Amino acid sequence: MHTLLVANRGEIARRVLATARRLGWRTVALHTDLDAGALHVTDADVAVRVGSYLDIDEVVAAARDTGAGFVHPGYGFLSERAPFARALAEAGVTLVGPTAEVMDAMGRKDAARDIAVAAGVPVVPSYDLADDPATFAYPVLVKAAAGGGGKGMRVVRSAAEYAEALGAARREASSSFGDDTMLIEKYVESGRHVEVQVMGDTHGQVVHLFERDCSTQRRHQKVLEEAPAPTISQEQRSAITASAVALAAQVGYTGAGTVEFLLDNDADGGSGEFYFLEMNTRLQVEHPVTEEVARVRGERVDLVALQLQVATGEPLGFDQDDVSLEGHAIEARVYAEDSFGGFLPQAGTATLVRWPASVERQGARVRVDHALVSGQEVSTAYDPMLGKVVVWGADREAARTGLVAALDDTAVLGLTTNTGFLRALAAGEEFRDATIDTAWLDRHEVPAPDGDLARVLAAWTQVLLDTGEADAPAGGPAGAPPSGPWHADGWRMGADPAPDTVTLDGTSLVVDRHRGRVDDHEVRTVSVADHSVHLIVDGHAEHAVLDVRSGDVEVAHRGQRWAWQRPDPFADHGPEVGDGSLVAPMPGTVLDVRVEQGPQVAEGDVLGVLEAMKMELALTAPFDGTVTTVDAETGRQVPLGHVLFHVEPTAQEEGSA
Repeated sequence: MHTLLVANRGEIARRVLATARRLGWRTVALHTDLDAGALHVTDADVAVRVGSYLDIDEVVAAARDTGAGFVHPGYGFLSERAPFARALAEAGVTLVGPTAEVMDAMGRKDAARDIAVAAGVPVVPSYDLADDPATFAYPVLVKAAAGGGGKGMRVVRSAAEYAEALGAARREASSSFGDDTMLIEKYVESGRHVEVQVMGDTHGQVVHLFERDCSTQRRHQKVLEEAPAPTISQEQRSAITASAVALAAQVGYTGAGTVEFLLDNDADGGSGEFYFLEMNTRLQVEHPVTEEVARVRGERVDLVALQLQVATGEPLGFDQDDVSLEGHAIEARVYAEDSFGGFLPQAGTATLVRWPASVERQGARVRVDHALVSGQEVSTAYDPMLGKVVVWGADREAARTGLVAALDDTAVLGLTTNTGFLRALAAGEEFRDATIDTAWLDRHEVPAPDGDLARVLAAWTQVLLDTGEADAPAGGPAGAPPSGPWHADGWRMGADPAPDTVTLDGTSLVVDRHRGRVDDHEVRTVSVADHSVHLIVDGHAEHAVLDVRSGDVEVAHRGQRWAWQRPDPFADHGPEVGDGSLVAPMPGTVLDVRVEQGPQVAEGDVLGVLEAMKMELALTAPFDGTVTTVDAETGRQVPLGHVLFHVEPTAQEEGSA
């Protein structure tokens, strides 16, 4: 029996473990102290504690001590680290992935570019660092030769901006990758990101499993991914996939990999010229959309199973003519972040989690890869991705509408996620029409959802809960006749009940159960049970997940989480935080404190810097005034909402307020 150690965590660890178990492999999971109770730990046959997922020596020792002959790195962490591949090879353990030499060759953008040229693959026009910036055709992109993930990249729009942008990119590259080597390339304003899934075996066979479109991204981070690419022609598809196979064959690639291209919609009047960007020498986050649409001799593909097959030395067992496409699939990445509040990372306890059922309905098939359940703690110590919602449909529109419905059924309470943002994006006409390019989200704002309807759902449900009518079926509460008003037909005699008033964060709503109204909205109960609410509001079916407690109520409606305070007459209300208080908008670490208590500051002055999830946030003075409170120290961990600084406005500011 083969033994596989999965050197990762979260949803990708669970994904790999699931296939290994299905194939009859013995499985080993790694975990840090923070992840001791994580789902991927319980999914495996054996679990081993490590101090860090990035410690090569610890991971290799865990493989050796547990008798694991194979290690799957997932993505992130050590997945593209050539020293890790070498250390495993020296220990007699097989990495489920390409060789260290291939990682070295393709892991650097400059070396990969040279290999692409040798393979006859088009590359982005570039400039030499020694060239005069005044001669560049702007805009250009300066980017780190090492690493990825959007780190060490800057768009430069004029020669005047070049030196500062290059310096900033160098510093970020050095900090992130320990290497400040830079490339200067043409920047494509309205490009599309198209990538090809390739698979190679140890017998010289390389095939592609068609392409994905990952153009819906923000600051080079992917948000929605789909397969196949919706805007390319068959001629473009053939050329791009052939280029990917040629590149993989040129470098002697084995296992699963992705060759990324930029489709230049500006080139030659929109002819759609494509350029090689980079190769990811691992399994991609978005691999499920390929698994949902790719067929080998008519059967769905399991990329992890193919990886394990190649790792054991077996041939792929099929050629390119055996691979076909069926339908369309779209993936949404669910992150712990506040997309409508500056995309700041979020943390806390996920008090209530509901993922959509992995079923087929109305022509769409839903798949969920996740590692989050109710009661689980979400930390800023690791990547904020909580799970992926993937929907397959017979065509793109069926997949898109199915994704919107699946995101409607996705609810995380206790902390904010980007689910509402994803839902609004997938439901928008730009994504519907496939007009979103790689910079669209950097140029446009997705409109934040209106919370009015969620308030109506919360107010109506709160009254049902307060009156003990929360298990009401359609037509009335428990025990009532299936038709007619709740108070009639001998069920409740006497005068109509008086309307109730529900106040949420200072907004009052009048709930009239007798007339079936909340303010101006007509409301009818379908069902209210187990935190799930189904109502008919103004003739439209609405679903939400609610958690009503003594002092507050949380609602997840159309993916968006809303949290409101309910007035408590018995509560001891302390002083509220004023406009001059700067609080931690996310749990994180204080990187810098630039002021002490007492000095005058001007509006916009930086008082301190907070870091979480490798994101830095400068906290600035909201107006001219005096710093009266400093509760921050460099290196200190602070929770969400912690008051770090307080600024008292000057007398003039107070008088003008």
